[in-house]
Amino acid sequence: MPSVVVIGAQWGDEGKGKIIDYLAGKAHVVVRAQGGNNAGHTVIVEDKKYAFHLMPSGVLYKEKLNVIANGVVFDPEGFLKEVEVLEGQGIDTSNIKIDERVHVIFPYHKKIDALEEEARGEAQIGTTKKGIGPCYMDKIERSGIRLGEMIDQETFKERLFHQVDRKNSIIEKIYSGEGFNKEEIYETYCEYVEKIKKYVADTTILVHDALEEEKKVLFEGAQGTLLDIDLGTYPYVTSSHPTSGGFCVGAGVGPNRLDEIMGVVKAYTTRVGLGPFPTEEDNETGDLIRKKGNEFGTTTGRPRRCGWFDGVMVKYTARVNGLTGISLMLLDVLSGFEKIKICTGYELEGKVLQHFPANIKTLGKCKPIYEEVDGWQEDITKVDKYEDLPENAKNYIAKIEAYVGLPVKIVSVGPKRNQTIVRETIF
Repeated sequence: MPSVVVIGAQWGDEGKGKIIDYLAGKAHVVVRAQGGNNAGHTVIVEDKKYAFHLMPSGVLYKEKLNVIANGVVFDPEGFLKEVEVLEGQGIDTSNIKIDERVHVIFPYHKKIDALEEEARGEAQIGTTKKGIGPCYMDKIERSGIRLGEMIDQETFKERLFHQVDRKNSIIEKIYSGEGFNKEEIYETYCEYVEKIKKYVADTTILVHDALEEEKKVLFEGAQGTLLDIDLGTYPYVTSSHPTSGGFCVGAGVGPNRLDEIMGVVKAYTTRVGLGPFPTEEDNETGDLIRKKGNEFGTTTGRPRRCGWFDGVMVKYTARVNGLTGISLMLLDVLSGFEKIKICTGYELEGKVLQHFPANIKTLGKCKPIYEEVDGWQEDITKVDKYEDLPENAKNYIAKIEAYVGLPVKIVSVGPKRNQTIVRETIF
């Protein structure tokens, strides 16, 4: 298929980086279209670990075109640090293009992000304090500054000074904080632009041309569906659309150009930060999953909350994304459990729900209804054929397929590239 979309079908952190890296080896173009450096992908190649925050994961392949598309909010400092790290590891970064429409994150975005989160007190939403939300706020308010505008220094200076004055007023008068020196920000960001402008392009043209030429285009999702600003567990969400529809706006492509839409899910469920989590195991079981799965955030290092696979959730994310298949990750983490549970419904005040509630207060009251299956004791990290998986592991996968109504096309049994079982060719 000419284009494949990789979507997180839970709360993010599903292991998308590995699948994106795997598929990027077959693609010609890799596109990142939303979020910012609040996201993180970890890719392991021959025992070497690469942590990406803003970079498309295809950057490890020299011959691939990697696009940071218009829907991303862009931190120049973070980008240049990633470039420095990657080039220090011998990775060529000349194959990156950044859309001139990306909105730029400034120091005042980060400070307001942190101050507002602190002001929320017990009502905190768990932001990464990277300035993502405040930058998207400016974008929607139509006062943001786009990367292409910064190349014209005169226009940039005028826009920036006006913004710094406004933000300083907010920081000082509302939060009693210390504002910023606009000259210092201007000089620093002009230096950033000089280093970055060689990467800047109208990437909507590049992506369109690649699709017209029937090149293989991989759309790389960040975060997860349940963090979508509209469709997620609001307000415990991100500020963009990490859903398949987000690529249409965030990369400038029509929905008819999205062919395969792969939902990446863990063989269990995790969540970082606050908000309801029906299948959470806040006990020894959750601790064991966390330890075996090394469940700590790539970007923040925060320990992830862990629990059993939530089929109700994945059925919902399959519907809103139009998923065509599933990539099931970290199946190896469940080795050693005598019994494994799959959530196939919610109990709410004596009633059974089969649909994921939109209201988080309702979701917070839901109790999982489980179907229990026998686990397996074998180490599956060296299995490279589906037929060679333990029968109970295959039975577990079949139960997920039957409930969600989608084929599991890829099964991951470890973090490395060669620990990937492909049941159906994607590209």
